[in-house]
Amino acid sequence: MGCCTGRCSLICLCALQLISALERQIFDFLGFQWAPILGNFLHIIVVILGLFGTIQYRPRYIMVYTVWTALWVTWNVFIICFYLEVGGLSKDTDLMTFNISVHRSWWREHGPGCVRRVLPPSAHGMMDDYTYVSVTGCIVDFQYLEVIHSAVQILLSLVGFVYACYVISISMEEEDTFDFIGGLDTHSYYQDHVELKPVKPVEISNDIEPEMRLLNLT
Repeated sequence: MGCCTGRCSLICLCALQLISALERQIFDFLGFQWAPILGNFLHIIVVILGLFGTIQYRPRYIMVYTVWTALWVTWNVFIICFYLEVGGLSKDTDLMTFNISVHRSWWREHGPGCVRRVLPPSAHGMMDDYTYVSVTGCIVDFQYLEVIHSAVQILLSLVGFVYACYVISISMEEEDTFDFIGGLDTHSYYQDHVELKPVKPVEISNDIEPEMRLLNLT
């Protein structure tokens, strides 16, 4: 195949997905977002599998990648709904950390233009184990940054899904064409080189029978 095919386009898309997933994984690690970390890890593995299948002409690996892209789109739609608080969801819950910590998105305190200030504990001495942080001056709120990240993942996944289906269909057509031509050539070879002839019974003439009797007597 040439370089301007769907296969090469799928390779480029997989590379972009890897870069974007690694970037997202880094910031999720910084924010201790365990649910997205697990999802990003699985996504990176499947994208590498799809990239390998595309390079090595393995349609089954590409099929796995195709199924995962549908699941990945669903997961990112859920994240968008979570941060936009759609359907009763709340971005202030500990859902993304599996309820094992109170950490939030890294972008909440380190977004563009954000000024982070650590406030002193309360004067009453209550809850001294907690640290209070004030964040002001953010150009873009953290939830919208998370939505943008998920939207980019959805866009890349949808385009990758289309190209993966195209590459799978082309691979299947090539395999069917190869099998058909191979079977046709084999059939034509035997038809050209092997001719079946009817078997005729051997008739023994009466003149030969006396000679055979004389031989038996001797």
